Amino acid sequence: MKMKISQIAKQTGISIRSLRHYEKKGLITASRLDNNYREFDDSIVEVIHTIQLYLNLGLTTDQIKDIMYCQYPGNDEFGEKDEYCDELLQIYETKLVEVIRQQKALADAELSLKKHINLMKNHQDNRNQGG
Repeated sequence: MKMKISQIAKQTGISIRSLRHYEKKGLITASRLDNNYREFDDSIVEVIHTIQLYLNLGLTTDQIKDIMYCQYPGNDEFGEKDEYCDELLQIYETKLVEVIRQQKALADAELSLKKHINLMKNHQDNRNQGG
């Protein structure tokens, strides 16, 4: 089934502007009607959900393109996909290190906030008790 960009936007919750950006970046493709309107195959919905997943992980559109269109080693043909290519492994490993670093920073922040909250509550309790 073919869909126009407004239908894709409505179904996915992604703005038309974002969809045009994804197309410009080479993440999605559309055919053009005689009136120059974009027309997408309905399978694009799943691709857009994948793009959103990767964006939510903090990947850039260029990194996402590398992931989605990773080539077989030694193959210069664009579009043949190897989901276990070296570039993808490197991107995942880098992102994992970032996530671990962020988790540690959040855990440290949590401990610090709890400590300050306890100190402030103790101070308030002492003040309220007159002492």
